[in-house]
Order: sequence, then C-alpha cells, then structure tokens
Amino acid sequence: MNDTGAKPSRTLPELFDRRVRLSPAAEAYREYDLAGGRWVSTTWQEMAGSVDAWSRALDAVGLERGARVAVLLPNSVNYVCIDQAVLRRAMVPVPMHAIDNPASIAYILSDAQAGLLVLSNAAQWEAVAAAGYIPESLKMVVVTGNEAVRRAEHAPGVAVMALKDWLVQGAGQPHAEPAPPGTEDLAGIVYTSGTMGRPKGVMLTHGNIVANIEAVLELVPARENDVFLSFLPLSHTFERTIGYYLPIATGSCVAYARSVADIPEDLKTVRPTVLVSVPRIYERFYAKLQETLAASGAVTRAMFRLAEEVGWRRFCRRQGMPVEGKRSAPLDDLLWSMLEPLVARKLLAQFGGRLYVAVSGGAPISSAVTRCFVGLGLPLLQGYGMTETSPVVAANSLQDNWPATVGRALRGVEVRTGENNELQVRGPSVMRGYWNRPEDTQRTMTADGWLRTGDQAAIDAGRIRIVGRIKEIIVTSTGEKIAPADLELAITSDPLFEQAMVIGEDRPFIGAFVVLARHAWKELAASLGIDPESPASLESDAARGAALERIQTATQHFPRYAVPKAVRLTLEPWTIESGLITPTLKLKRNALQTRLGERIAGMYARR
Repeated sequence: MNDTGAKPSRTLPELFDRRVRLSPAAEAYREYDLAGGRWVSTTWQEMAGSVDAWSRALDAVGLERGARVAVLLPNSVNYVCIDQAVLRRAMVPVPMHAIDNPASIAYILSDAQAGLLVLSNAAQWEAVAAAGYIPESLKMVVVTGNEAVRRAEHAPGVAVMALKDWLVQGAGQPHAEPAPPGTEDLAGIVYTSGTMGRPKGVMLTHGNIVANIEAVLELVPARENDVFLSFLPLSHTFERTIGYYLPIATGSCVAYARSVADIPEDLKTVRPTVLVSVPRIYERFYAKLQETLAASGAVTRAMFRLAEEVGWRRFCRRQGMPVEGKRSAPLDDLLWSMLEPLVARKLLAQFGGRLYVAVSGGAPISSAVTRCFVGLGLPLLQGYGMTETSPVVAANSLQDNWPATVGRALRGVEVRTGENNELQVRGPSVMRGYWNRPEDTQRTMTADGWLRTGDQAAIDAGRIRIVGRIKEIIVTSTGEKIAPADLELAITSDPLFEQAMVIGEDRPFIGAFVVLARHAWKELAASLGIDPESPASLESDAARGAALERIQTATQHFPRYAVPKAVRLTLEPWTIESGLITPTLKLKRNALQTRLGERIAGMYARR
C-alpha cells in the first residue's frame, strides 16, 4: 500500500498524493459523456490538477477548518474532486444520496450545520429550500449542471453559483496549503440509512478509514490493473471505503456506471475485474436467470442444474466444506470440463467475463443466489460491516470462502458475542461517535468500550454467521420470535417476488406484503385465467392463493409459526424516492407499515 521506505499513509489526502506520485499517467477514473456518446478517462495527474482547482474555490468560500460540506451528487469525477478538496482543507464531507427526498436532505443540512452544499441542478436546491429549515451556517450552494442559477425563493440569503463560475472565482485565489488533517480529524459524517427512524450522523476519522482499507487489502488484495465498476451511492460507507478510497490506495481504475438500469450493459462494456455490490443487484441477475431458464427447454434446464450442482461440489471441496452426495471428485472434474464452456462461461460473460472478485455486503444474501453463482464460478465473497465501523468488520476471502458466513474478522478487529448473542466489535475502524448525540453514542458502546452492532451472531472456528437483527425480531401475540429478514430472503428467492416485507408484531400470525415481478405476474395471471392489467386481479382470492402457496413453498424450511398465512400483492415497487427503502435497498419498515396501515388492519380483521 505504501512506497518502499516511505512513511505509511495516515490520512486520505496522503493516500491520494501518494497515488498521484506513483502512477501519474495511469487511468484513474472513467465515466460516460452523454453529450459525446463515449466513455472518457481521467489520469491521476489530471485528477490532481482538478482537485487543486476545487480546493482553491473552496478557499474562496471562507469556511473554517472542520466545517461541514454537504455533497449531493451522483457518483462521478466531480464527486471525487469536491470530496478530495474538502479533505485536503481539513474540512468534513457530509455525503448524501443524490436522489434522497428534499425533507431528508434539509434535515441533514440542518443537523450537520453544513457551510456549503454541492449538488447537480438548481431544481434540487429549490426543492430542498422549500422542504425544511435551512441552517444559518449555509453560506453557498454550488450547482454542477450547465444551467442558469439564482437564489432559491425559500432561502434568499444563501448564495448560489454555477460550478464553472465558482472555479473561476477560485482561480484568482493565492495558492495556499493550510495545515493538513491529522489521523484523528474527521474524514466524514455519514448519515445512517435510518431504517427505523431519523438518521444519525456517524463520525469517521481519517484513521478509521485508512485502518479499514489496510485491513481489507490484507484479506482481499486489489491490483493496480484492476477495474472497479461503481454504482452503489457514494453516500454509503461501503462504496466510499471499498469502491472509492481503496482503489486510490491500489491505483486501480474506477468506472462509473451510467445508471442502475444500465448495469447489465455497462458490465459487458467496462468488463470490470472487481464488483462491489449489495445483494439486491445479484438477486436481480438471479431472478432474470430463472426467468430465462423457465422459458428454456427441458434439456437446457437440466444441463444448468447439473452444472450448478457439479460446480458447487467442486467449490466445497476446494474450501474444505462438507460435500453433498457421493459423486467422486474425478467424475465431477470430468463433467465440469464439458459443462463449463456450455453453461458457466456464458453466465460469467454477463458480468463482463473477467471478474477477479465480486463482493456482496450491506445486507445478507440468499443462499440460493450464492450457491448458483459460486457454483458456476463467480468469485462471490460475502462480508459484514456497518457505517459505524468504516465499514468492514469481517469478510470471506478467495482462499477461505464459506458463503453461509460473513467470514473472519479483519486483522486488528476484535469481535465477541454479548447478551442475546449480540455481535460486538472493537478496533481502529470503530467510529468516534454520533454527531451531536452523546447519549446515542453512549448507548451504542458497552461499558468496556465495545460497539454494539444490534445484530445477533454465532462465531464458529473464527467464522461469523449473522443470525438476525435484535431490533427487527418480530414477536407474535403467541410469543413466537421470528427474524423477518430471513423470511424475506426466502420469499424473494422465488422470481415471482421482487420485494417482500413480513409483519406480525403482536399479531396472531405472520403476514406478507410482496411486490410482484411484472413478467412473472403476467404468466401467473394467464395460468389463473385472470386479467393481469386489472388492479382487481391483485385482490382476487385466486391470485392471493397462488402467491401464498408459492410463499409457503419458499419458506417451508422455517418453523410452522414463521410461515406466512396471508399475503397482499402489488406491482408498485418500493423505491428510494418514495422513502420506502434506503439507498442500499433495505426496507424502511416503519415507513412501509405506515403506508400500508389500512391494508395491514384489513389483513388481520378478516381472520
């Protein structure tokens, strides 16, 4: 990670400067130019010049050391420029999701007492200004889009500048290099997704993040010639550390996907060697694969299943895991030599064909998905972490990959289980605390200095298996306890269901609300003889009965009390924009239950 004989990089600006010094002419970033219709590359030396220009413009705003700068941009070179400029001036980035709702953005601006906001377009600022209280600390808004700008009607006291004008203003600033940040200075206030309530600002230091990068690289080394495809929002610590700061340490190139919808095509164009994702992306590929198989002939389906089974057994043998069945290794190797070019290679080509490692984090991934992809040769590694730990706590490696677990703790990270089997963490990447919330910080830490994760875990031979979420455990009126995330994963393993939420707190049984995949719904409706375009069909007993039967099949390995006994259907997806899921695609349970309140009451009133 460092020059031979050089001092280790202690802060993120030191990490960036080292990279520019080591490989100035190498490709650093690649993004799509919509106007020109082509991918454009930027070298590390070019990035250094841009970061210097943004730093001078930042000087002209007149913010103090430690000031908070809010960033509301999509993943892009511009994002890197403002983030690096803020860090270089010993200020604190406050990343926000580019498509978060205006009220949430206004809340974060106020809570962080931001001094500057950088966003994509003037309409965003108008919406934010109209949505809530704008703090007096906010001196300026910088708009990166090519459009005329003006002060917002609801925040006339806040100056608004176009990026090009802001940079011109900065060019006239005298060159100055203030004292750089130290290891204990803040490198970000990252607001948690807030699945159950208002988000909290997690304070991460330069030392926290650099320690996490170093530990991750010991487990899963990245290479200078690697290419990352970035599409998770840079407002999320998983993407910030692993998909942004870590490639700076290794000198790898980061290509920014055009959009989530374009990921399948971008994978084939960019052909990444490293993929950092949340489970939902892999699950979408899996669901599409299942749809394709369902429409294929019997021979194709049989060949695919055989390839998956053979590949899984070969994987288990390599990892020292128990092997199902009594098929011999030589026979499996022979079968694989025939099946690999016919089945596995075609699947891997959908991911670009040269993935060295595919990382999954942010939420648990379905065992059906991992078995399929790992069995067919996708180097899928599951890890575990949280914003409060910068974020990685544990991960599998290519040499030690047990998919049913999240792997072993990183070097320097200590783990233990406490009351109610709660996983607790201690180490150099654990946050300083929550911004302006000392009581919350105190509640999150144990008396002897360990971070309470809120997740239940089992640790076996050093490998960590996440069992459930303490706060999300459903307790029915009969006293049975159910982990909803496990049930929901099982339900969405059926390609009919895009999203699922189970309920049952203080209720006599478990119920499910599901979002149906449109293509699969049309096929089901046709088989039932009902109109897939009619909203009434979703409320019909036939549709509900068929969906419930498939849910009960998908969850048949759960205890009887955990298997849903009622279901409600919709085709309307739960989105970030509607405030029903987080930027990493986790359910916002409180928001969903509020939205579905009448339907929930109706589900239980009829039984």
